[in-house]
Amino acid sequence: MDDTFSFLGMSVPNLARYFGSLLVIWGIISFALADFDLDAKTALIPTVMGAPMLLLGILSLRDEKNRHHYMHACMVLALIMVFSPLSMFAMMGRPDSDLTLASLIILMSLGSTFMVAGIKSFRHARILRESSGV
Repeated sequence: MDDTFSFLGMSVPNLARYFGSLLVIWGIISFALADFDLDAKTALIPTVMGAPMLLLGILSLRDEKNRHHYMHACMVLALIMVFSPLSMFAMMGRPDSDLTLASLIILMSLGSTFMVAGIKSFRHARILRESSGV
């Protein structure tokens, strides 16, 4: 078995950086599309979710010893990114704004993709650890 795990051609920390960057950029774009209206500050929610993911991805690449802690924290963020929009849909139905709908779909898509990558990565690490006898 190969020692390195990749998903979509990237390591999971790089995936965290990439998804975090996409969310930060999307949040800024959606806030701009809302005409920078302070009443539409919820348009920045993807940025609020993406910034910690980006930071945790960077930290995990710099601090290999604690990488698993950073990636577990990213998994919690990804879980929130999936379940927050789902609960919003369950409570309020379809949002009135297409921009809000797009943001929720992006959050759920990236969050669920990251969760799949993280789960596969954790499984890969466990199999490696068991095969080495540690």
